[in-house]
Amino acid sequence: MSRKPVDAGSLKEGSFVVIDEEPCKIVEVEKSKPGKHGSAKVRITAIGVFDGVKRSIVVPVDQKVDVPIIEKKVAQVISITPTSVQLMDLSSYEVFEVPKDTIETDLLNKMAVGTEVEVWELLGKKKIVRTR
Repeated sequence: MSRKPVDAGSLKEGSFVVIDEEPCKIVEVEKSKPGKHGSAKVRITAIGVFDGVKRSIVVPVDQKVDVPIIEKKVAQVISITPTSVQLMDLSSYEVFEVPKDTIETDLLNKMAVGTEVEVWELLGKKKIVRTR
């Protein structure tokens, strides 16, 4: 299982949430007071971890929303191809590739064969977060 349900009212800026099946980092949380005919609502604005798209949802404070479970791994760069970076997980020795278009340019410039990087896995997708 790569996600867990949490009350929408307990989410804070900087944490993660799943919106439209995309893991997103929360940039803003606004809570409204309960009205005459309804419960308090929370408006969550978040930016996609992989695509950088801004998304927002408005839900009752007590509604469950999915939070992605982030698996953090350390991997070593094996090779850099024109389209992707090939990595080896340093704990399981599994070899996998991360597409170059998901990596920030300044991070890509720091990478060379043999560099150790931190990789986050969210909802089955992998993202290189930083070099070590």
